Amino acid sequence: MDVRTSGARAADARAPGAEPPGGERDHPSTGAGPGVPGGAPDGFGPHPDELPDGLVVADETGLVTCFNAAAARITATDPADAIGSRLEVALPLEDLDGRRWWALTDPYGGLAIRAGQPERNLLLPGGREVLVSARYVRERPTGPVRRVVVCLRGTEARRRTERSHAELIATVAHELRSPLTSVKGFTATLLAKWERFTDDQKRLMLETVDADANRVTRLIAELLDISRIDSGRLEVRRQPVDLAAAVRRHVQALTAAGHTAERFLIRVRGPLPRLWADPDKIDQVLGNLLENAVRHGEGTVTIDIAPAPAKPVADGPTVERTAVTVSDEGPGIPEESMSRVFTRFWRGSKRGGTGLGLYIVKGIVEAHGGAITVDRARGGGAEFRFILPVGTPAYLA
Repeated sequence: MDVRTSGARAADARAPGAEPPGGERDHPSTGAGPGVPGGAPDGFGPHPDELPDGLVVADETGLVTCFNAAAARITATDPADAIGSRLEVALPLEDLDGRRWWALTDPYGGLAIRAGQPERNLLLPGGREVLVSARYVRERPTGPVRRVVVCLRGTEARRRTERSHAELIATVAHELRSPLTSVKGFTATLLAKWERFTDDQKRLMLETVDADANRVTRLIAELLDISRIDSGRLEVRRQPVDLAAAVRRHVQALTAAGHTAERFLIRVRGPLPRLWADPDKIDQVLGNLLENAVRHGEGTVTIDIAPAPAKPVADGPTVERTAVTVSDEGPGIPEESMSRVFTRFWRGSKRGGTGLGLYIVKGIVEAHGGAITVDRARGGGAEFRFILPVGTPAYLA
C-alpha cells in the first residue's frame, strides 16, 4: 500500500504550509503526528502500515489523521474515505446492546481523568465483531484530549481459543462421566447389598472401582499438565535418568498386561551420555509413546536408544544429546495429519483416548530443552523420535 493512502491524505486536504490543529505538523509520509508510530522525522520506528493490529488516530478535533492498512482490512474501509473524516464516521462502532460507542464514551467531553478504554468486543456495521481499545493522549493530566489512539483486532484468534477451551471441557466431561458412573454404581451396589455378594464378586467390583479411580486421576493429571504447559509453568526436576532401564520397565509392564514379549524390540546403541531429566515426566513420555504404538500400531514395536549428534550452543560448548525412537509396523499416520499430531484432541483412530497425550508429550520434551518429531517408519508404521540434551542437575539449573 502507498504510504500516502494511510495518513498523508489528511495533510493534502489542507492548504500548503498550513499547520494542523494544535500546531502539530504531520509527518510528510504518514500524516501521523508526534508520538504516533511512523511519525518520527528521523525515520526510526515502524510505519503504521507495518503494524499487525489496526491503528486509527484522531486529532484534538476528532478528525482521523491515521488509518493504517490493518485497520482498513479489519473494517473493510478505504483509508482514503477514513482520513479526514470524523472518528465516529470512520469507525461507526456499537456495543453489544446496539448503543453508539463514541456517543456513549464521549472521549473528548467526558471525564478529564480518563486515560482511555480497555479492550472489549464491539460491533462494526453488519454485525461483525472487533476487539477495540483506546488511549486518550493529553499534554498534561486532566488536560484536554490532543489525540485519540484506537487499536483494532480481529476476534478470530480469541474465538479459536474459546473453541479450544470448550472442546477441552466437553472432552473432560465425557471422559469423566464413564468412570464416575462406574464408581458410583459399584459403590452404591456394595453398600446396599454387601451380604449378597461373594468375596470374589466383591474383589472384582472393588478392582473395577480402583481402575476407574486411577483413570480419573490420570485425566486430572493431564489437565494440570496442560495448564502448566500453556502457562509456561511446567517444572522439570532433573535427576540422573537411565533411559534404557526406563524403556525396559515400561515394556515389562506392557507384557504383564497381556502383550507378548516378542512384540517389543529394544536396541541400545551406546555408550549413552549421562542424562539429567525429570524421571516422572520421562516415564510419562515413554508410557504415552509405547501405549500409542501398541494401541494404534501393528507388528513389532521397536525402541531405539542412541546418542544424537552434539548440538553447538552460541557462546558455549556443544551439548551432548540422546535420541529415543519408537516405531511400529501399523498403517502409520496419513501425510495430511502429520502437522496436527501434537495438537490438542488429535486422535490417530477411533480407539478411545482424550487426544491430549501427544500434546503433553511435546510440552514435556520441550520443557527439557529437547524436540520431538513424527514420521513414517521404514516398515510403514508411525515413528516418533525425541531428542533430549544431557541437561544439568536440578540444584545447578
